[in-house]
Amino acid sequence: MVLATQLCYGSSAVLGRAPAGALIQRMVFFLSSPHMCYTDGPDEEGLRYVPRPMHIWPMTQPKSPLNPFVWPQLQAIPGLAHGVFTRHGGVSHPPYATLNEAFGNGDSPDAVAENLKRIASWLDVNLLVTTPQVHGTQVVVVDEAFFNAWPQKTAKGFSLVVGPQADAMVTDCVGVGLLIKIADCQAVFLIDPVRRVVANVHCGWRGSVQNILAQTVHVMQTRFGTHPKDLVATISPSLGPCCAEFRHFRHEIPQDLWRFQVRPTYFDFWSMSRHQLTACGVRMENIHTAQICTVCHRDIYFSYRGEKTKGRMAAVIGLASL
Repeated sequence: MVLATQLCYGSSAVLGRAPAGALIQRMVFFLSSPHMCYTDGPDEEGLRYVPRPMHIWPMTQPKSPLNPFVWPQLQAIPGLAHGVFTRHGGVSHPPYATLNEAFGNGDSPDAVAENLKRIASWLDVNLLVTTPQVHGTQVVVVDEAFFNAWPQKTAKGFSLVVGPQADAMVTDCVGVGLLIKIADCQAVFLIDPVRRVVANVHCGWRGSVQNILAQTVHVMQTRFGTHPKDLVATISPSLGPCCAEFRHFRHEIPQDLWRFQVRPTYFDFWSMSRHQLTACGVRMENIHTAQICTVCHRDIYFSYRGEKTKGRMAAVIGLASL
């Protein structure tokens, strides 16, 4: 492993709390290992399985214990706050240590509330919105009607709204952080910088099989007038093709998706998501994949497959004031 440290200057529009020109430290890890293998084209087919270097670009704000994964491509979009948070920087005790943000899994509610407060503070938002995730295709629009129907709960200096069962959220409201809970599943951010609309999609293997991404893009088109060619998409750290084994895939995955099998019983869901997005009209050059396997890196990320953990990470995106 080679560790390199880069210094860069942040933008107040993107980082929220960091003033424009503030010096930010970025840690860049270059890893290459036979156990960290990723498909290398054709992008949407996932037919070749070769090892290649992997780049991890977490960025931290000064004096912050949190170290979320962020995309430089999204930092370049004005008025956007985002981050895929790691398992570190919170107050939860094992087996939820330490930045678990899921209620109802046995962790202390006070600890989860404190963890969420830290995430909201890092993002510089006062309101987080989440939903009970059920591995389906329901997409909820977070708008005035949503807030009228679902009450806010305020604690520790921030507000939380838990909406109806859904696995994707879309909003054009400023100051609202859409929060998806993951531990191997993908969190897919969809950003329309033209119409100022964002979506956060919980996309596990069941969501991929049901093509929740197409459903979310459709909602953005019909409700907000989004043109898919304008969309920027990101795929979070998640289950990689190195570890996505499905021994019973013939009963779990439709035959038309078997082409994403990179070796016997192993599937490339990153390529599958890219394929589904481009089929909706999203440009391939606008799709950015973290290419970090959470199973391989369960020292950094929660991984249900890797350790049967009950902890969940937060992937959050929201619009900030311009």
